[in-house]
Amino acid sequence: MTGPLVLLCCAAGVVAVTWLLPRLLPPAVVRLREWIFRQVNGAEGIPVPGPLVGPEHFTRVYAHPAASGRSRGAGLSDLFWYWLAPGPQMHQEHLEPGERYRAVARTTRRVVAVSHRRSTELAGAATRRVLDELPADRTSRVRLRDLTMPIWAEVYYELVFGTACPPDVRAMIVANADDVVTALKCCGLRHLDRRDRLTRYLRARIEAGTAPVTLPEPFTAEETAWYLQGAFFNTAVVQMSEAMAHLLLAVAQHPAVQRDLLATLDDPDGEGDRALDRVIDETLRVHPLFGVAHRITSGPIEVDASVTIPAGSVLLFNYLAYQRTGPAADDTFEPARWLTLERGDAHFVPFGVTANRACPARGVAPVMMRAVTREVLRRYTLVSTVRHTRSLPNRGPCFLVPAGARPPARVRLSVMRWGDRWADVWRSLVQLVFGTWMVLDARRQRLCASYFDEVRQ
Repeated sequence: MTGPLVLLCCAAGVVAVTWLLPRLLPPAVVRLREWIFRQVNGAEGIPVPGPLVGPEHFTRVYAHPAASGRSRGAGLSDLFWYWLAPGPQMHQEHLEPGERYRAVARTTRRVVAVSHRRSTELAGAATRRVLDELPADRTSRVRLRDLTMPIWAEVYYELVFGTACPPDVRAMIVANADDVVTALKCCGLRHLDRRDRLTRYLRARIEAGTAPVTLPEPFTAEETAWYLQGAFFNTAVVQMSEAMAHLLLAVAQHPAVQRDLLATLDDPDGEGDRALDRVIDETLRVHPLFGVAHRITSGPIEVDASVTIPAGSVLLFNYLAYQRTGPAADDTFEPARWLTLERGDAHFVPFGVTANRACPARGVAPVMMRAVTREVLRRYTLVSTVRHTRSLPNRGPCFLVPAGARPPARVRLSVMRWGDRWADVWRSLVQLVFGTWMVLDARRQRLCASYFDEVRQ
């Protein structure tokens, strides 16, 4: 009986490891990464909402004129500048308040000041071109972030340059954006050759006079290239790809929501748009694009009679924590809540706070997301069994099932689910190694602190 008993114990051990390791190891590694970050950078910042600033004060403190500093004086900035280098000092979100910031912000607003009709046309046409590259008669297994990134490369190229995006330039934009977001998620190191190719291309266009969007003097051609790359071909492409991956993955994992969208997709009375808007809002509520925005106070901020935040403080505005308070505090995906819940009543800041550097694309982004979703749903049923988290390091694996094609068998869905769980195991270890390396390297280089030291001199 000893042999069968040993085999039984071994089988039980294998089952236990198979069941527990994907559930226990990734969260443990995340906690270790956070501990390493604190050891390297020290404790920094006042969390909002948190013990000093409750959720009832979130938007007022965020909008306060003294919550205006962006990078200077925050150790966390060195890490963000590391990920965006070279040229992070020209990124709109990292420019300090002043005339340089105002000039850059004005230029960005001009680029994204696009009518709803034009936004829909641009996003819809780009989506059709990308989907045409997939086989039309069989199910495709894709990663939604990778699928949609070329769409946004084309859209923002056309917004900036006014012409269709050449295939080789699209590939260059996608390679750069993918490299940036992969490094941000600590799933890989930066490959500056991918960034350099795009920077050289943009600078050549600016110097040749064929770039319609330029910054006024005294900005140089190189600074303008860094700005275009950071604002449109890094941040815009990455954020819209992430937003669409979240949106389409949420639709894939909620069949009833998908059926409701299909039923009203082309309603002439606008119900299709309203239904899509509710799904978009719910996606951004459950999975907000922004994690933590940090601001450095330029003066004291009185929170209430007992709490005053001193000048020079680093405020860490946590979007997810804030949206988990108030009348929509749960994490259940339920778009129908927006039939009765007003945006203004919910603790809902999908594009930031208007008075303090809200996302400049907040007007066109939902319109374009509607257009992309409509084009995808016209062609495919979406199915996915992977884990859906806010950081989305798996890039959103999903099956696209054409009309009339056989849906994925249960075994394929099980393989997708368990493959994703086990990918989390090795991915968490990769993130630990690469994340630790980048935190240490950013601390060593001190890109942000060194820049402001040179400015003072």
